[in-house]
Amino acid sequence: MARTIFEQEPQSYNKALAEALKKIPEFKAPEWAMFVKSGVSKQRVPSDENFWYIRAASILRQLYLKGVVGVSRLKTRYGSRKNRGGKPARFKKASGKIIRVILQQAEAAGFVEKVLIRQFGRRLTQKGRDFLDSIKSEKPIDRTAELIEVKRLVEKEKEFVQQIGEELEETEEELEDKKGKKKIEKPETEDSKGETENAK
Repeated sequence: MARTIFEQEPQSYNKALAEALKKIPEFKAPEWAMFVKSGVSKQRVPSDENFWYIRAASILRQLYLKGVVGVSRLKTRYGSRKNRGGKPARFKKASGKIIRVILQQAEAAGFVEKVLIRQFGRRLTQKGRDFLDSIKSEKPIDRTAELIEVKRLVEKEKEFVQQIGEELEETEEELEDKKGKKKIEKPETEDSKGETENAK
């Protein structure tokens, strides 16, 4: 599941998906979108002109990765800490209106369907999954750093195993030496004591 998306860098993928969503008539930013904040924790309205499509792309990506997701979970996902001045900052959820309208637009486009059995929320349809799979970003994920870290951990584990093996060999040699000494230094029996006394 989600192999195609995991192979691509999230930000560049969301931008590519947002550009594709602009061409779909069901996805259209409402007139009020440029006058409202994305949540109570924000101080200003979004400055990006493509905010609506980027948020829609991000929501569709979350549905692809998580499966069944509701508005409440998405509000938590896009929430942030609110600056309360002299008081400690506090986490606040994102706006539910923006998320709900985007999901309704995706449902109208046939990308999303409601789930009312066992789980409650929305999930991608096969059409929606195929559409997201068809999006290719220009910047795939660079896993060079991850591979270097894995190689370093493997080398460290090899050194640890080698060290344990050397310690075990030393322990076995010490045990064999102790066994050899015990065989050589046999305790004197009563017969051997009698023979030494007669010799005197």
